[in-house]
Amino acid sequence: MSLRFSYTLIAPFYDLAIRPAFDKVRQNTLLDFPSGGRVLVGGIGTGLDLPFLPRDNHYVGIDLTTAMLRQSQGRRDGLDLNLVQGDSQRLPFADASFDHALLHLILAVVPNPEQCLAETARVLKPGGTLQVLDKFLRPDERAPLRRTLNVLLRHVATRTDVVFEHTLARVPSLKIISDEPLLGGGWFRCIRLEKCA
Repeated sequence: MSLRFSYTLIAPFYDLAIRPAFDKVRQNTLLDFPSGGRVLVGGIGTGLDLPFLPRDNHYVGIDLTTAMLRQSQGRRDGLDLNLVQGDSQRLPFADASFDHALLHLILAVVPNPEQCLAETARVLKPGGTLQVLDKFLRPDERAPLRRTLNVLLRHVATRTDVVFEHTLARVPSLKIISDEPLLGGGWFRCIRLEKCA
């Protein structure tokens, strides 16, 4: 099953499943999000981040499915926001065209998180920042249940085997500024990065 098909089916129910668990986390992690720039929101989904973002940025949200983008449209609430249907692993934007980027709950969804992270780094300006929120295994963490579940879940909705440090090792232009454990005993993390000049 393709992700496009899965998330088209999931779109009407996505908020019911995800919003209660993540609204407070989103709000807290976006409190000090940079303002006054051009921001890429990769895998914008139904736009659950939008109510918590600063109003003085220009946002470009990209998602694989029109079903998710339709839901995002209803959450723009005065934000300067353009929505684009496309693949976060092959961004249709020029190099160094964004000041900041946001990848919330997308790196562990896409088939190739390294490519998604590399593409996001490509479109960031030097000195630009990136905020990632997702579930990641730690290096050398066994997690047999999560790895077993991944065999099925990766084809339906999300991956449970992504190790952020391994993903980041393929994108040397990014450096970690902070790494904060959140939900699930630190399985979910908020990681802030900067693109090296």
